[in-house]
Amino acid sequence: MRYFFSIFILIIFFSCQPAKKIQTIQTAVEKKDTATTVIVKEVPKVDSERIVKDIMSKVLMQKINFETFNAKATVTYETAEESQRVTAYISLKKDSILYAKIALPPVGIVALLIVTKDSVILAQVKGSNSKTVQYRSIAYLNDLTQIPFDFSTLQDIIIGNPVFIDSNVVSFKNTQNQLRVLMVGNIFKHLVTLDNSFKVLHSKLDDVDLLRNRTCDISFGEYVPLNNYQFATYRQISVAEKSKLDIYLDFKDYSINEPLKYTFTIPKNYKHK
Repeated sequence: MRYFFSIFILIIFFSCQPAKKIQTIQTAVEKKDTATTVIVKEVPKVDSERIVKDIMSKVLMQKINFETFNAKATVTYETAEESQRVTAYISLKKDSILYAKIALPPVGIVALLIVTKDSVILAQVKGSNSKTVQYRSIAYLNDLTQIPFDFSTLQDIIIGNPVFIDSNVVSFKNTQNQLRVLMVGNIFKHLVTLDNSFKVLHSKLDDVDLLRNRTCDISFGEYVPLNNYQFATYRQISVAEKSKLDIYLDFKDYSINEPLKYTFTIPKNYKHK
């Protein structure tokens, strides 16, 4: 069942100190000297609330809007004990259904996964538990990750849209090439690093609950045009709580708004497990 767990961790994490007050990006004081007087003139403060709204609107404008998504991706995960590489074949219909075939070279397809708004179906094609199938409710994802989770979050993670974006922005910092935005939700503190085009470069999620030590770092890279959007073909995900897990995603083939490519049905002769 490790194949299932690897793909689940992959698709799920495509997710302290008291919050600081909103930081203004620019403040200035201009001093003008004359022979007899010194005039101090204050430039009006930047409207932080307006800037925050502008930042959030531009981040949301980067979200990929799609009806269908097909992809082939190499998935590598590493723990302190082992390393594994699989190939995932994914077809996704927005707000409806996800199909995923998991292949282990040179064995071939070893597992099948179907997720809908209500259910999760896991089938093992090869291995010690071959020709078995499990049926779970969508709440299984919540149990597996201990995070409030739904199909909408799942599809955003797969397509590469930012997740756990909260309107409660507590600080931001603008540099020459990057913008960092810190937001605090009910579950996570989320530090997002954006480039000058408001594409997400990095997400750092930390528990709001100080009794937990869960953290997740997600890096997005190698953006390429995908229709009218920018798609991150490479992602690195590091998850840590009691132990550390690193996941690397390398998309080799991808398309949106084309017929679903990797659909399938679970064979009727598979035994329920």
